[in-house]
Amino acid sequence: MAFSSGSGKGPMADINVTPLVDVMLVLLIIFMITAPILTHKVKIDLPQPNPNVVQPENPPEPVRLKIDQSGALYWNDTPVDELGLKAQLAVIGGLGDPAKQPEVQINADDGVAYEHVARVLADAKSYGLTKIGFTEGQ
Repeated sequence: MAFSSGSGKGPMADINVTPLVDVMLVLLIIFMITAPILTHKVKIDLPQPNPNVVQPENPPEPVRLKIDQSGALYWNDTPVDELGLKAQLAVIGGLGDPAKQPEVQINADDGVAYEHVARVLADAKSYGLTKIGFTEGQ
């Protein structure tokens, strides 16, 4: 019989647990070494808010600029051509202080050519706008 407990010449049925114990001891040592490292505090010098900077009480309403698939532009849901867009951007850029400038939220359709978006971004940059964001379809 293969699983007999006698002292015969058959195969041994006991499991050798020595390698298992060795592996468990190595893991225990690794965890004992790494546990104190995980609880070690790392000091980080974070920037502090500047109390001298005055935040505007009533920030201006953001401007919604939509670009459809054909490249047509809509300024707050009103159709506008490229010259009209440049005039509107010049007005916003003429405010000077970036805190007074409204955010321009660009909503480009999925199928719009990148050149239309790049042209709008270049125009906004040329007029000194700094608050430009992107939104998804509304």
